[in-house]
Amino acid sequence: MATSAIGPGFLTQTAVFTTQFGASFACVILVSILLDIGAQVNVWRIVCVSQMRAQDIANAVLPGLGYALAALIVFGGLAFNIGNIAGCGLGAGVALGISAETGAVAGALLAVGLFLSKEATRTMDRFVLVLGFLMVGLTLYVAATARPPLGAAALRSVAPLVEEAQRPAFLLAIVTLVGGTVGGYITFAGAHRLLDAKVTGVGALPEVTRSSVTGILVTACMRVLLFLAALGVVAQGLTPDPLNPPASVFRLAAGEIGYRLFGVVMWAAAITSVAGSAYTSVSFVRTLHPAIERRQNWIVAGFILLSTAIFLAIGRPVRLLILAGAVNGLILPVALGIILLGAGRPKIVGTYRHPLWMTLAGVAVVVAMTAMGGFTLLTEFPKLFQ
Repeated sequence: MATSAIGPGFLTQTAVFTTQFGASFACVILVSILLDIGAQVNVWRIVCVSQMRAQDIANAVLPGLGYALAALIVFGGLAFNIGNIAGCGLGAGVALGISAETGAVAGALLAVGLFLSKEATRTMDRFVLVLGFLMVGLTLYVAATARPPLGAAALRSVAPLVEEAQRPAFLLAIVTLVGGTVGGYITFAGAHRLLDAKVTGVGALPEVTRSSVTGILVTACMRVLLFLAALGVVAQGLTPDPLNPPASVFRLAAGEIGYRLFGVVMWAAAITSVAGSAYTSVSFVRTLHPAIERRQNWIVAGFILLSTAIFLAIGRPVRLLILAGAVNGLILPVALGIILLGAGRPKIVGTYRHPLWMTLAGVAVVVAMTAMGGFTLLTEFPKLFQ
């Protein structure tokens, strides 16, 4: 789940918003973490107790609703995966000096080989775990090199300085971060993986809850490190290149070595997100027909190759990655609301009684994300297309 969230869009969003809000972006990160935990704990517990995938829960809530949810998630996953494939190309290009197209195709073929291997799911788990640690370690080095103002970041996490004219964009940043961390397919990535690993039932709830929070905290750790690296650059009066903000942050903070490290981080973030996006998107349709279930890994491979073909045709602008996170932030309250409805149905969860405080926390996330998402949809989204 964490490595699915930490993709090219994640890196780009963090660098762009840090440049825009400075130390006050720490408040956006803190608020988004709380919303992320409220959403993910609810989803993972209900999915694992019911031993049903999200689309099956939705169909049990209302016949046909699961098909609509699956279509929404798969479409969002495909949009994200185009950016992930492009990130593979960008990262490989920076690290190795090859073209973005060549790097994208190589990354796609590696991901396809991963899923067509005999031990596909076990190999995927090990693969993303190793690269996840690599990403965090390299970003920690760059953050330390940038020497950010830690005191200012801590203060502004609870007392942000945001001008009135910036408030709509500030809300957009929250929606985008939550969408980029637990929106769309991402919040279901770990839950569906736990189903495949047979970590289900009431007896598994302590492990499920711990894993859901750990996933958010790993993502938050990477987010904070990247934020501090960007803040250190901004605090020195330097401005990241708007054409490639995260690469610029690494270069300004640690010189040419930092720039090459960015290539490795971007590639690792992108390739693990390709795996997570493709796996989870296909998991939303695999139970809808036996033929899909039998050919799951081949369909995942086709999903990756389709994403690659679309990237080669249209490319990946920075604004598209910001928009993708924001759109998934709008999808989140719909998906979470459906799961919460399922939590109250004995035919879905049996004798399990979902804790009232968790339900209230989930409802609060639905209401907050709906309100902020609706407001930013009217005020800020049109600007992303300009």
